[in-house]
Amino acid sequence: MGVVRTIAKSIREYKGYAIANPFFMIGEVACECIIPFVIGELINVLTPTGDATIVIGGQEELLEIFKYAGILLALAVASLIFGFLGGKIAAIASTGFAKNLRHDLFAKIQSFSFANIDKFSTSSLVTRMTTDTNNVQQAFQMLIRIAFRVPLMMIFAFVMSFSINHKLSWIFVCLIPVLGAILIFITVKAFKLFSDVFKRYDNVNASVQENVKGIRVVKTYVREDFEKAKISASSNDLKNRFTKADRLVSLTNPSMQLTMYVAYILIGIFGAFAIVAYSKGDLTYGPLKTGNLSSLITYGIQILSSVMMLSMIMVMIVMSAASAKRICEVLNEESTLHNPENPIYEIKEGSIDFDDVSFKYSEKAEKYALSDINLHIRSGMTVGIIGSTGSSKTTLVNLICRLYDTTEGEVKVGGVNVKNYDLDTLRNNVAVVLQKNVLFSGTILENLRWGKEDASEEECIEAAKLAQADSFIQSFPDKYNTYIEQGGTNVSGGQKQRLCIARALLKNPKILILDDSTSAVDTKTDALIRKSFKEYIPSVTKIIITQRASSVEDADLIIVMDGGKINGMGKSEELLKTNEIYREIYSIQNRMGGGK
Repeated sequence: MGVVRTIAKSIREYKGYAIANPFFMIGEVACECIIPFVIGELINVLTPTGDATIVIGGQEELLEIFKYAGILLALAVASLIFGFLGGKIAAIASTGFAKNLRHDLFAKIQSFSFANIDKFSTSSLVTRMTTDTNNVQQAFQMLIRIAFRVPLMMIFAFVMSFSINHKLSWIFVCLIPVLGAILIFITVKAFKLFSDVFKRYDNVNASVQENVKGIRVVKTYVREDFEKAKISASSNDLKNRFTKADRLVSLTNPSMQLTMYVAYILIGIFGAFAIVAYSKGDLTYGPLKTGNLSSLITYGIQILSSVMMLSMIMVMIVMSAASAKRICEVLNEESTLHNPENPIYEIKEGSIDFDDVSFKYSEKAEKYALSDINLHIRSGMTVGIIGSTGSSKTTLVNLICRLYDTTEGEVKVGGVNVKNYDLDTLRNNVAVVLQKNVLFSGTILENLRWGKEDASEEECIEAAKLAQADSFIQSFPDKYNTYIEQGGTNVSGGQKQRLCIARALLKNPKILILDDSTSAVDTKTDALIRKSFKEYIPSVTKIIITQRASSVEDADLIIVMDGGKINGMGKSEELLKTNEIYREIYSIQNRMGGGK
């Protein structure tokens, strides 16, 4: 029930449609159940002798025939109208519900911290917003339309069949538990299979996403055949498991057909005896005429078809139950980061302090990613962070803008613990150009305005000049209105990095963090970017993570990281004398021509 309550919150403004739909179902079912009774009465008028001989008498009989024909036409039209309106309302309710559900999922994901996102793979989140949401949408539409219609149909059909001949109607009562037991057995077995199937969707989506994202690498290393074989293996595994589940579910139809044919045979045999006996005045089988037998058979079909539909609903619910559970895992996930009760909405200056900070990515992790970090950076300083791959340089700066929270100790910005700031305020004042530069589909101006939504074109140009991006932008035919393809595939790596730096500068931050964000630009452009920073944003605290010693050689403070700890701190001249790691990096790069 917890899953249902969570999912149902997304119905919201479409609740009225969902509630109104059953009323149209009542009208449609009532018409469909009255029609066989009227047809039976019409047949009785046509066969007054009680056998199958059709006799059309005088004017009175003709009037009776036209009367029943008129009633049938009216009922058919009414049933059509009720069915159309019910279907339309159910479609509006289900598609609106799915829209809200996708919105709620996306909004929830946007609120996640990096720690939350680490729990779910990207491919899994995509599956939950697409395949899983579609399954839940179909189940919801089936519930508000067919699931309400089925019990109504069974009740109406039972009432009408018992009103015609209660003795023969017991045939249906006896057959329903048999069919129901078979369908329940199939449904229970199918649940486990479908639960596993949707987990396999994640694997297929992960393979596709990884392959498409790295298509250039795949082609460079001529690995197309290998990747096709890998996708084929995942697809075949999914196909085999789905086939197994569908094979089991497909047994519902022959079970239904078998039960229905048994009902036909029994009704046909006992009905024939009843008609013959009744024509002779014998009420052993109850009163029954030829038209009544026709109606009874139709009601039998409606009753057994309702059971069949019920099984289809159960199968759909089984399929959607696994999907709903996966969706609720996201909706019920609480972000590890929260605003304090009385957040601070102003950051006065860009000083940074790490006081006895230690951090690990998971509570269950045995090893700390950062240990015993004590660091004090004055506002306006240029700080370089250097170290080998895996030395936790990025992890260190992620704590400044609260992409993660410390496990132990405090991180302060402007003399205030970052946990006391409003999250939006903190992140608007701490601009980060991440290691993986991401541009979105749209013009260059639209991408730059991610930094400041209402930035004028002049402000965007100024930021681009500081990031040394204006020169290459001006070379494009459409200049700042040049369209950027998804992921920035139509610009080079260095151009992408400079656009991301310009975007960050538009935030007018107190702290600017460049996480290896000039690795794809040449050393001359790198030096020009640093010169621009020094001349035009001297009051901004600048943290530069890099593998190049030349990029941080003139920094006010250089931090050398090793194994999640600070191995050394100081200016370049000091570290060349006192720190072996920095001295080795510096000497190797200068010997190989990697210096200034």
